[in-house]
Amino acid sequence: MPNFVTGHATHPDWRMAVALAAAQIAAQRAPLDAGPAGPPTLGFAYLTDAYASQAAELLEDLRQRWPGVAWVGCAGVGVAASGVEYFDEPALALMLCDLPAGCFEVFSGVRPLHRIAAFSALVHADPGTPDLAELIAEMGDRTESGYLFGGLAASRAASVHLADGVWQGGLSGVAFTEDVALLSRVTQGCQPVGPLRTITRAERNLVAELDGLPAMPCLLRDLGLDADLDPRDALPRLRATLAGLSDAGQPGVGRGGQFGPDVRVRHLVGLDPRRQAVALAEIVEPGMRLAFCTRDVEAARRDLVRICSEIREELNPEAADGLGGAAPARRIEGAIYVSCAGRGGPHFGGPSAELQLLRHALGDVPLVGFFAGGEIAHHHVYGYTGVLTVFTGGA
Repeated sequence: MPNFVTGHATHPDWRMAVALAAAQIAAQRAPLDAGPAGPPTLGFAYLTDAYASQAAELLEDLRQRWPGVAWVGCAGVGVAASGVEYFDEPALALMLCDLPAGCFEVFSGVRPLHRIAAFSALVHADPGTPDLAELIAEMGDRTESGYLFGGLAASRAASVHLADGVWQGGLSGVAFTEDVALLSRVTQGCQPVGPLRTITRAERNLVAELDGLPAMPCLLRDLGLDADLDPRDALPRLRATLAGLSDAGQPGVGRGGQFGPDVRVRHLVGLDPRRQAVALAEIVEPGMRLAFCTRDVEAARRDLVRICSEIREELNPEAADGLGGAAPARRIEGAIYVSCAGRGGPHFGGPSAELQLLRHALGDVPLVGFFAGGEIAHHHVYGYTGVLTVFTGGA
């Protein structure tokens, strides 16, 4: 059963931040080192973009402190640990675990997967990479389950990601065999404001028709506005409106009327009044499903609690069925949470509110993560979402 330990800190000097986090990890490792636990083998390192230019030195420091540990991670505009968020300040969050070496493999653009039969993978990527969506889909095809989780680096400096080295461009991460038990869920931060529609005519990123009707009047009606309204008079509402897209045949709306995990939320980037069309920040095709939506704080809070409840129910189905008294079949050993840079505490009502909500719902489990420029789940890149992945073990 793997053991996970974490440390996190903020300090203007990255060396002090690493030392503070390392002290926390040492305190948690002390009872493990005195017992049968093995040495740590895999480390996750998330740093705010204030440290991005020192990422190579920081990684070398981690290697010297924990020899033999393989490191993965990336930079974000914020980093997260259990119950706390660090935004717009120099900070880092570290997590170490002692997974058997044969259960995982670190990969990057210069070190492709070749040693293990990959079942799932944690992926970090540079958002400026050409054909990134295709690279992520290809990576998903290289895993037996097709399941990826992770996110795009978000930085006002270099968009670096770590995989036993510091990289810019492309993607990297760590793949796991089927022996590493994971549960993962996607939470959306948006609330549908209209029905789920089918795109019936489109050209690249321009939606011309929905359900056989001109797209722009459909948009106005779904917002409760007069379909004949001049779009310029609706600009305040339109600027706050987004579109949830799903592929043909994929469910668009899940439990409680919220978006399901196959929905990608994208910006409206323009209107074409002459053609009565709506332009989106994604290439679309006829047959895809679309629902207009808005960002909604209460919906985001409810949906975050929902995914935590689903994970707890899957870990302990006896309790979920009301049988009670039975020990959980599995428990959470560690967790990684990747949230959109546009979410975090401010979107949830206060400093660290999103991570405090997670801790309340899951318990104070070892958890690290970052605030990304796009979130990766399944084989898609999402926006305005949170991707929660937990490593589980037996009771």
